[in-house]
Amino acid sequence: MFRFSVCSLLTAVSSFALAASPALAETETEEEAMRQETVVVLGARQAYRGDFDTLEIPQADQLIGEDVLRNAGAIDLTQALDLSASVARQNNFGGLWNSFAVRGFIGDQNLPSNYLVNGFNAGRGFGGPRDLSGVESVEVLKGPRAALFGRGEPGGTVNLVTKRPTFETAGQARASAASFDTWRVDGDWTAPLSDMAAIRLVGFYEDAGSFRDTVETLKYGATPSVALRLTDRTLLTYELEYSRQEIPFDRGVVAVEGELGRIPESRFLGEPGDGPLEADVLGHQLELQHDLSDDWSVMLGANWRDTALEGFSTEPELTAARQRLMVDGETLTRQRRYRSYDANYYVVRGEVSGRVTTGPVSHRLLMGVDTDRFENDQVFGRARAPVLSSNPTLAQLQAINIFNPVYGQYPLPVPGPLTDRVETQEATGVFIQDQIALTDRLEVRVGLRYDDYSQTLENRLSNSVSTQSFSRTSPQFGIVYSASDAISLYAVYGENFRPLSGSDFAGNPFDPNKSKSIEGGIKFLLAGDDLVGTVSVFQIEQDNILVSDPANAGFSIAGGEAESKGLEIDLQGRLTQTLSVWMSYAYVDASLQNDVLDPDFALPVEAGSRLLNVPEHAFSLQVTQEAELAGRPLNFGGGLVYVGERLGEIGTNFELPDYTLLRAFAAYDLTPSLTLRAEVDNLTDETWYANSYSQLWVQPGTPRSFRVSAAYRF
Repeated sequence: MFRFSVCSLLTAVSSFALAASPALAETETEEEAMRQETVVVLGARQAYRGDFDTLEIPQADQLIGEDVLRNAGAIDLTQALDLSASVARQNNFGGLWNSFAVRGFIGDQNLPSNYLVNGFNAGRGFGGPRDLSGVESVEVLKGPRAALFGRGEPGGTVNLVTKRPTFETAGQARASAASFDTWRVDGDWTAPLSDMAAIRLVGFYEDAGSFRDTVETLKYGATPSVALRLTDRTLLTYELEYSRQEIPFDRGVVAVEGELGRIPESRFLGEPGDGPLEADVLGHQLELQHDLSDDWSVMLGANWRDTALEGFSTEPELTAARQRLMVDGETLTRQRRYRSYDANYYVVRGEVSGRVTTGPVSHRLLMGVDTDRFENDQVFGRARAPVLSSNPTLAQLQAINIFNPVYGQYPLPVPGPLTDRVETQEATGVFIQDQIALTDRLEVRVGLRYDDYSQTLENRLSNSVSTQSFSRTSPQFGIVYSASDAISLYAVYGENFRPLSGSDFAGNPFDPNKSKSIEGGIKFLLAGDDLVGTVSVFQIEQDNILVSDPANAGFSIAGGEAESKGLEIDLQGRLTQTLSVWMSYAYVDASLQNDVLDPDFALPVEAGSRLLNVPEHAFSLQVTQEAELAGRPLNFGGGLVYVGERLGEIGTNFELPDYTLLRAFAAYDLTPSLTLRAEVDNLTDETWYANSYSQLWVQPGTPRSFRVSAAYRF
């Protein structure tokens, strides 16, 4: 049986395609010269990208552009990733961060999922869910990417391409009102400051209620940027990221005796008196690109990002005995927690890319070096009942009746210290990739990366320090055959590794996660190249994965080996001049390959157990029709997201039910500058559950909701 899968190379694909402006002719006007200079400024290269067309890349990627995101009503990263059937929602830490699995695999259930911004690692840390106000497009780069990026997620990488300055003055202001007392404004303005400099200012403010009782959020942020054309061949870009979010910690609902729906999806089981957790981000990104010639360019970049998360929460209590509710079947025991997390992360990189010919063979080379440092400082406290019995006092347990909750009936206890540690990860890597054209139709890709990594874990409670270091070589091999100008076949093999942050409950650091992947597929262009499609099959084998520790909530244990294999079909583009389609389907079979035996487990996890929150079948469809009404543009359409049944708790048979969500939208240009839009999500008002960590921590999905907005362009 032919076994495919995924892995390999490429990288943080994206928009803002490269350009090197030709010399200006003497007869050109000043205005024409300015337009050519604008092309240069807009032609910023993506890091680790190289110069490849879609059909030349030996792996499956998805580019979710701005129009697709807007028509899907995506405001944050989680909503954007729902468009890719290969991406599954994971435990989002009570709504405080982005967490997702690509092709069935997630790095660490107790940390945010890492993502890239313009090729930089930027998802690490605790800055809250990523807003899309400053994002031009979202890329889902499937398969391990260690051969270029180094330490990364085994199932795939997500890259955000941000909005950057142009040399044409343009702006837009948007205001929206939505269900559950949600109000939002967005602003985006770009303009030249001179012939050599341009600026872009992007920001948002959102004050939102919720279908969840007592839950309200406040979010605001800005991503200003500046582009400087230092010479005809040199571009310097600086971007700042700032955001602040105030979000109550919300673990969702409970399954009573394994059954969901016994309490309303709106029921909040925490304490409103705890107030929100506060998440802050301050980041800087600097890139210098210089074209050495028409064939060669060099890029230098640096990124620094500081994030913080702090606040109190009262949550349903998970115990080693896996007690769900007290013996009366309606009283839920809870614990109060305090978190103060700070993280800073910096990356410095340099790369050179270009073309060279040796005899009849041409090479496209990409080589470079990068170094990074991630410091993760965590202080975590907890107040809980010392003993669980059949008749504890409610004051001891800070308990709540799930059918008739009364908030604030007991004094909020002061959490005692549980974790006080700082972890520092440092790594340096060098990489090279060569895509070799053996004939006009046959190309092979060979890549190699070497990483040197160290980790220091200081436990301030026990006054102990543990360290580990290792090196790792990550290879990649790919082949692409162009059957025609519109069809290519590819296969790729790659290896990946990911250092694992933190430690188990006993304080022991984890060995790195390792994976191997093989993938094969076909890419094609239809409808005059307006429609792009990929069909791929993959298999990933992973060692030393982490799974949730059911004996110690909030901690992980090494789960041994896991495998993910499946089939994906992606299609996007225009069916006609006025009809656009986005379609994504994934079949993913992801499971443990060995028993997980641990003396603290109440229910051991057996080989063949499915991975948490990963459906076997997922499907996303969006269709947009362009038309006219009274001589002005009218766009309308709809979408569908289907997610199959998923395992809802490690070590049990508890499952989240499948769901199908429908949405519809319409946008009308009332004037050339003013667009009105109306949207409805979850059209059929289906009850659904987005993800879970256990039967006590289940996140319900939003019921039917409406949004109206007005956008003014200037």
